[in-house]
Amino acid sequence: MLGRIAWRNVLRNKRRSFILISSIVVGVVALVLTEGFAVGMLQQMLTNQIGTDAGYVQIHKRGYQSDPTLENSMTDPGPVRRLLEKDSTVLDYSERLRVYGLISSAYNSYGVSIVGIVPNEESRITTISKDVTKGTYLSGKPGQILISTSMAEKLKVGLGDKVVIMASQKDGSIGSEACRVAGMFETLNSGFDQSHVYIPIQTARQMLNASGLVSEFVINPKHLHEMNKVVSLIRRSIQALSGASDRNEVLTYEQMLPLLVAQLELYKQALYLIAVLIAFALIFGIIDTMLMSVMERTHEFGVSMAVGMSHGRMFMMVMTEALFLAIAGTAIGLAVSYVVMSQLSHTGWDLSMFSASLRSLGVGSVIYPVIQTSSVIQTVLIIPIAALLGAVYPAMKAVRLQPVEAIRAS
Repeated sequence: MLGRIAWRNVLRNKRRSFILISSIVVGVVALVLTEGFAVGMLQQMLTNQIGTDAGYVQIHKRGYQSDPTLENSMTDPGPVRRLLEKDSTVLDYSERLRVYGLISSAYNSYGVSIVGIVPNEESRITTISKDVTKGTYLSGKPGQILISTSMAEKLKVGLGDKVVIMASQKDGSIGSEACRVAGMFETLNSGFDQSHVYIPIQTARQMLNASGLVSEFVINPKHLHEMNKVVSLIRRSIQALSGASDRNEVLTYEQMLPLLVAQLELYKQALYLIAVLIAFALIFGIIDTMLMSVMERTHEFGVSMAVGMSHGRMFMMVMTEALFLAIAGTAIGLAVSYVVMSQLSHTGWDLSMFSASLRSLGVGSVIYPVIQTSSVIQTVLIIPIAALLGAVYPAMKAVRLQPVEAIRAS
C-alpha cells in the first residue's frame, strides 16, 4: 500500500518527476561513459605496450630485469629454446639480444635500445612488422636496420642510407656496425619510436662479439585466459632444467610493466572518486526536488497525520518516492549507456586532433570504451543510495510538520 501511494505521488507531478529522472539519467550516462573511456584508454595503453614490445611472458637470466646489461644475458639459451619448442601451451616465442647503444648518421647521433631479433619469429610475437610504413621489414640479411620515421627525420636519412650503430661489448670495448635502412616503422607510442631500432640478431651478435647470447625470450601463450596456468607450467619446466631455477626467471607483463599496471589500478581507484562526486551532485538535486514536493503537499501531510498516519510511515513514503525516481532514472540511464557504449565500442571515439598527445601516452587516436560489470554494479548501488541520502532531509521536514498548522496551510 505504501509503495502504491508513493508511486502515485511520483506520477502526480509528471514534469517535476521527469526533470529529476532526466538529471539522474544524465548522471548515470556521464558516470558509465567516463569510466568506460578512461578504462578503455588505459587498457589500450597496456595492450599496445604488450603488442609492440613486451609480449605477455618473458624469460630472462635472473637479475636481467633489474639490470638489463649484456653481462646479464643468457649464455646457454639452447635448453630454454628446446623447452619452448615442445611446450604445447606456447603459441609463439621469439628470442632477442638487446643492448643500449648509439646510432649515428652523417648529421646526428642518438642513444637508442638496439634490439637484435629473429625477424620471422618477432613478426609472430609483436606488431612491429605490421607497423612498417616505408620500405620493408627485416629479411634477416646482415647489415639491415629498421628504424622509426621520427628517428629517420632526426638522423636525416632515408631508405637505403647508411647509419652506424655502436655499443659496448662484454669486455668493455666498443663494437660497431654499418647498416643500411631497410624500412621505417611507426607505432602508437612516439616515445618507443624514438628509442628503439631493430637489426637481425646475428648482426647484433657479430657487433657485440656475443656469439649465442640471448637477452630474453618473449612468449605469447596459446590461451590468454589461462595465462597464469601457462606461466606456472613454464616455470615448473624451467626449474626442471638442470640448474635453470638458479639461472633463469619467468616474468609476466604485470611484472615487466609494473608502472603501467599500477597506473591502470590508480585510475580505476580515481574513478570511484568521480562516481562519488557525481553522486553528491545528484544528492543536492534530489534534496531540492523532494523538498519542493514536500512543501507543496504540506496540507496533505497534515491531513494524513491527523487521520493516524505515523511519523515512520510518513518518512518511509517520502523515501520510497525518492527510491522509485532513482530506480527509474538508473534503469533508463543504464539502457542509454549500453546503447551508446555498444556503438562506440565498435566505432570508437576519434580524437585525431589530439593524436600527437595520445601517441606520447602510447594510445592511438581512436579510443574504444570498455563496458565493465563492476561499473554497472557500482552505478546500481551508488545512485539509489545517493537518492535515499538526498531524500532524508525532505522526509524529516515532512515528519516534523505539526498537523494543525499543516492542515491550515493552503
